Amino acid sequence: MIMGISEIIEKTNGLLREEFEIEGEMSPVSRLKEDLDIDSLDIVDVVVLVHDTFGVTLKLDDLKKMKTLQDLYDYLVANIG
Repeated sequence: MIMGISEIIEKTNGLLREEFEIEGEMSPVSRLKEDLDIDSLDIVDVVVLVHDTFGVTLKLDDLKKMKTLQDLYDYLVANIG
């Protein structure tokens, strides 16, 4: 089943909201660390969530380069088979 960008965004936002108790606005320009308070300790949780939900192995080096939600969405779109 091919997943569209809107479904990826919806699932990703839902997972992050639930896991990290994010209550504020989430937009593609939301910064992972500064706006969403996803710190270096939370990175491992993001990797596990992405793998369990999308079947994508998110490399820590790639994740460290991601600054915004759009970076994460783009990575998922490019790597979901």
